Amino acid sequence: APPIAPMAARRGTDEMRDRVVLGEFGVRNVHTTDFPGNYPGYEDAWDQRRFEEAFRVDVIREEEDTLEFDMVGIDAAIANAFRRILLAEVPTMAVEKVFVYNNTSIVQDEILAHRLGLIPIRADPRLFEYRNQGDQEGTEIDTLQFQLKIKCKRNPQAAKESSDPDELYFNHKVYSKHMTWVPLGNQTDLFPDADFRPVHDDILIALLRPGQEIDVLMHCVKGIGKDHAKFSPVATASYRLLPDITLLQPVEDEAAETLQKCFSPGVIEIQNINGKKVARVANARLDTFSREVFRHEGLKNLVRLARVRNHYIFSVESTGILPPDVLVSEAIKILMGKCQRFLNELDSVSME
Repeated sequence: APPIAPMAARRGTDEMRDRVVLGEFGVRNVHTTDFPGNYPGYEDAWDQRRFEEAFRVDVIREEEDTLEFDMVGIDAAIANAFRRILLAEVPTMAVEKVFVYNNTSIVQDEILAHRLGLIPIRADPRLFEYRNQGDQEGTEIDTLQFQLKIKCKRNPQAAKESSDPDELYFNHKVYSKHMTWVPLGNQTDLFPDADFRPVHDDILIALLRPGQEIDVLMHCVKGIGKDHAKFSPVATASYRLLPDITLLQPVEDEAAETLQKCFSPGVIEIQNINGKKVARVANARLDTFSREVFRHEGLKNLVRLARVRNHYIFSVESTGILPPDVLVSEAIKILMGKCQRFLNELDSVSME
């Protein structure tokens, strides 16, 4: 056989291994490798040295509550483990019990309790223990107590003809800023410089009218998103594969402009070469893969749309309880703990 054949086969295998290809009517190469030697001429067994050489994490954008980073060289299973741990297994503090002493607002007690539960509380969960099953009373090591006591009154100075509630009434809007921390036991000594409060001051809890009041006491406990979504520390944690766009032959003039419009802004740029407009892929990362290009008969065979199989772009958006970089490192610790527990189980089984 001519020597070109193994090279072509190798190229085909490389594409199968490294790229998920988006066609007009389907997606190719979505399978995972279930056993070593899944492809001709490839030994796919996991090798620590090879993994360490290929693996890397690049932080792309870090803001107060959002983090975008690339994790390169991992498997979909591991990427998904991080995502799910961030959503459901990194603990936070949230309102679990609401003791209603008085509530004459039009918000029913259980709706009020539910609303209070979903308010993110700025308190580092690592400072607290989990509350024991069946414990009715909270202690200083596992509970934070908040009070919300507010009553609506008329404003005697309001103009007679006014119809604006802000002018007519005092305290008619109940906000999260009205929740105040009530130290339990020796918490003032335990947390001398603590500032336990809701993450946002302007979350509207209820609307009152004169004579209506809310008087509740809340117990915050430590929990995880698996038990209730209120404990989830992220607003969203997601990943996508890195887009990879290849122009299979030069695209010029009008075709270049049409091509540019098929993709998200900034993906395709048009260069002027010898008086001709020539399209070039500037930044494939920005693309959302709407597959618009496949609607154009003249263009659809000139472009290959693919995604890099082992390059994950994570975006983590925190609710503000903990910064996103701390959440990611906590998720890594939790995964390490799971692995350790699994290894210990294996050891104890083999001993028997």
